[in-house]
Amino acid sequence: MRFLDLLTMSVNNLRRRKLRTALTVLGVIIGTASIVVMVSLGIGLSELTMEQYESFGSLTAITVYSQDRWGNSDSSKEPSYLTDETMKLLKRVDHVQSVSPLLSFYVLMKQGVYEAQMSMNGVSREYMEQIKLGEGHLPEPGGELEMVVGNQVARNFYNTKSKGGRRNYDEVPDVDFLDKPMFVVFDTNAYFQAQSGGGGEGSTPSKPPKKYMIPTAAMVEGGIDDWSNYSYEVYVDIDALKTQLRKVFGKDPIPGQPTNKKGKPYNYFIYDQAVVYVDDMSNVTTVQKEITDLGYQAYSSMEWLEQSQQQYNMIQAVLGGIGAVSLFVAAIGIANTMMMSIYERTKEIGIIKVLGCDMGVIRNMFLLESGFIGFMGGIIGIILSYTLSFVINKFLGAAQLMMGIDGDISRIPPWLSGSAILFAIFVGMAAGFFPALRAMKLSPLAAIRNE
Repeated sequence: MRFLDLLTMSVNNLRRRKLRTALTVLGVIIGTASIVVMVSLGIGLSELTMEQYESFGSLTAITVYSQDRWGNSDSSKEPSYLTDETMKLLKRVDHVQSVSPLLSFYVLMKQGVYEAQMSMNGVSREYMEQIKLGEGHLPEPGGELEMVVGNQVARNFYNTKSKGGRRNYDEVPDVDFLDKPMFVVFDTNAYFQAQSGGGGEGSTPSKPPKKYMIPTAAMVEGGIDDWSNYSYEVYVDIDALKTQLRKVFGKDPIPGQPTNKKGKPYNYFIYDQAVVYVDDMSNVTTVQKEITDLGYQAYSSMEWLEQSQQQYNMIQAVLGGIGAVSLFVAAIGIANTMMMSIYERTKEIGIIKVLGCDMGVIRNMFLLESGFIGFMGGIIGIILSYTLSFVINKFLGAAQLMMGIDGDISRIPPWLSGSAILFAIFVGMAAGFFPALRAMKLSPLAAIRNE
C-alpha cells in the first residue's frame, strides 16, 4: 500500500472520532507550547546576559593592569609596570590580535560658566573602533589632539556661578561639545594654586596655566540618559595625548606618573591599563591565564559570562523539564487513544489481515495516526507558543525598561520551532508504537468474530 493511501486512511480514521482526536491533540498542543515557552525563557535570559556584557565592552577583550602601578607592597622588588615593552610582550601571546595601552590623565574642562574635572583617556585606534559613535568621526592617527566624548559626560559639569558652586544633579548642564569651543587645563595643580591666590601669605601669586582649546571629533552613541561602557569617559589618541603632555610639562614630572626610588620620573610613559584583543571568545580564558602567569592582573567579561551561562543552562534545563512533563502526559493520552481505536476496529483489522495485507502496513497505519496527532499538536502548539511569547514580552517589557534592561525575555529561534514539531511527531509515534504492535499480533479469525 502506498504511503499516500496509508496517510489518507489514517486521517479519515481520526476524522471519524473528532472529539476524541481534538482532545488528544489538545494535550500535545499544551505540551509543545509548554516546552517551547519554557525553553524560550531560558534562551532569552542567556542572550540578554550576553548582550549586556557586550554593551560593557568587547567579549574578546581582556583588561590587564599592574598592582605596582598603584604602589608595590614589596619595596625590595623592581616594580613591574605596563610600558611599551610590556605591550610588545603581550602581542607575542598566542591568539592575541592587538593590544591597546590606556593612559589616563586628570584634566579640567571649561565652557562658559561650566567646568568639570575628569579623566582624559589616551587609547589606541583599535580601542576607539570598539566605540559606537552617535555623530562625528574618530580622530585621525598621528593628527592633532581631538576628543571622543561619552554621551553622559555633560552631567559631570556644574555651573561655577551657582550658589556655593554646588551642582544641581536634576539639571543637565548646557554644554555643547561639537558646536562650542571646549577649553582644557592640563596643569590642574597650577590652576587651583592660581585660583587660591598662590602658595601662601606674602608669596607671589601663581600664574594661571595655559588653557588649550581641544576640539571634539565625535560623540558616543546615545542620549543623555542612555548608558554604555563608554558613556562617562573622554577618549583621545594615545600618541596625541603623550605629545600634548610633553608639550605642557616639558622636562617637569608629569602628574600621576610614577617615579623611581630616587624620586625622579622615568623617561618613558607608564600606562594605567592595557586592553588585549583576542581572536575568538573561546580563547579568552586561555590567553587570560597566560597573562596572569606573566605576573600581571587580568580580567575579562568572559569569566563572568561563563558563570552566568552555566546558571542559565541549568535554569533552561529545569524549565524544559517542566514543559516535558506536559508532553509526557499528552503521550499517555495518545497511547490511550490508539488503544481505544484498536478495540473499536478489531474486526476491521481482522479483515485486512485475512485479505493478506502485510503486517508492516497495519503497524505503519497506526504509527501514522499517532504521528499525525503529534504533527497537528506540534504545529498548533508552535503558533500558541509565539502568541504566549509575544504576550510575555509585551507585559514584561515595561518592567524590564524600568530596570534598565532592553530586549525580549522570551525568544523562539527557528531551530527551536522545528525541533519542537519533530519532537512532537516523535512522541506521538513513540506513544503509538506499542498499540501498533498489539494490532499486528491480533489473530485474524478472532478479530473477525469480534463484535
